[in-house]
Amino acid sequence: MRFGLFTTSLIAILLPVVAGAQSLGDLGGTGSSFTLSMAPQYPAPYSKATLSFLSSSLDLINATVTVSANGKKIYKGSVQPVAVTLGRGGSVVNVTATISSGGVNYSQTLSIQPQEVVLIAEPVSSAPPLYPGKPWVPLEGSVRVVAVANLKNANGSKSLDPATLAYAWTVDGMQIANSSGIGKEAIMVASPLQYRERTVSVAVMSTGGSLVGGDSFSFSSLEPSVRIYENDPLLSIRYDHALSNRYAIAGAESTLYAAPFSFPTTNGAPLLQWFLNGATAQTGNSITLRPTGSGEGDASLSLVASAGAYTTATANLSLSFGSKPGSNFFGL
Repeated sequence: MRFGLFTTSLIAILLPVVAGAQSLGDLGGTGSSFTLSMAPQYPAPYSKATLSFLSSSLDLINATVTVSANGKKIYKGSVQPVAVTLGRGGSVVNVTATISSGGVNYSQTLSIQPQEVVLIAEPVSSAPPLYPGKPWVPLEGSVRVVAVANLKNANGSKSLDPATLAYAWTVDGMQIANSSGIGKEAIMVASPLQYRERTVSVAVMSTGGSLVGGDSFSFSSLEPSVRIYENDPLLSIRYDHALSNRYAIAGAESTLYAAPFSFPTTNGAPLLQWFLNGATAQTGNSITLRPTGSGEGDASLSLVASAGAYTTATANLSLSFGSKPGSNFFGL
């Protein structure tokens, strides 16, 4: 089945087909005597899928179940969840579950084909240049979520081109029609409110729906922060040591650099404002401090970073200047 433009009604029809890609059948007894379900819905390669059993007509408490995977018995005993070990991506595990109740056997089969689908979150938020870490999900911002799919056929010899796959996106249980479709491997998601979580899920299908995989994850927003670093004329910005509490200005001048972390950048970089002794000094990432006079003194420096009316962070330093450098035992 090849998809064109997705509509809400079309997705509502397609998704049950996706869930049924792990095929299920009844081999005996009286029709659908019990329900065989699997978790997770889209298992990953070399993971475990847990089978569960439910019935409104059978006495499962006094029944026994036998589970076989690819013809090999892996469990026999009381009815309880059973874990099935899966292999490489694309390999098929044919599972047969037989429940014995009241002297009658009831069987169902399930074909499990694990596929590799991983969701990667890319917060649209600030981080200093060459920062080795990853910024947090910003408040009042957004996150780009990318699905990396590696769907393989049963022999595992060939991976399908991600551009030819169909992606069905769900955010907090709601299907997102305008972000779903063939080749739409990424979606922009608004950050959740503070202290809340947002869940993003994707189902990835091959042409015709013969291969299917998926993934899901939840994330929350974190408050941004701003750090002050010394910009050394020889060593450049010293990211290895963030300044806090007190800073002594050595020499005729010192340049400080402000690095905002995890501010939303959807509408541009955050605003950085420096305040010296409570008065506005300047805006921007850097400030150069030049003490005047010949005596010693103290001052206060504040930095306010903001992106919108409600997303702010501050940093404060007590400055000292004019002090003489210490001497060693030789008076040098």
